[in-house]
Amino acid sequence: MTASGKTTIGKTVAANLDMSFYDSDQVIEERTGVDIDWIFNLEGEDRFRQRECAVINELTQLKGIVLATGGGAVLRRSNRDVLRNRGVVVHLLASIDVIVDRTDTNNRRPLLAKGDPREVLQAMSEARLPLYQEIADVTFESGNQRNRPQLAREIADWYRDRFNHER
Repeated sequence: MTASGKTTIGKTVAANLDMSFYDSDQVIEERTGVDIDWIFNLEGEDRFRQRECAVINELTQLKGIVLATGGGAVLRRSNRDVLRNRGVVVHLLASIDVIVDRTDTNNRRPLLAKGDPREVLQAMSEARLPLYQEIADVTFESGNQRNRPQLAREIADWYRDRFNHER
């Protein structure tokens, strides 16, 4: 989900595993020269999702990386397929209360501008949670009480233990 800690934790997991880190939204912004919210506002969500799909398809062909995707990437079957088939999917689970707190002052989330943020987030969570669960290899709670560096170490340790990755 949005604001679950994908980028922050992903960067630290990548560092712990000595891997490169990519954020699909950042790659889209770098390539287009504009912010995600600009793409949403000018081109619409469907065009953004097309760009996102192409970037995720490209990045999931790389080896030895940690990839953070946008929370809505799971909405397209093709993204779920490549994420599940080409990588290890870690689902970061945060409560709606935590996500509301984390997004309270952030106006760069175009989908949250469509109404009451709590209601929008609740609807997004209900639609997306089954999709996250469908492709996740593991789920970690990423709520406010979690120490993010410690959580990143736990994820990296889980990965090492599961895939015999060198420390």
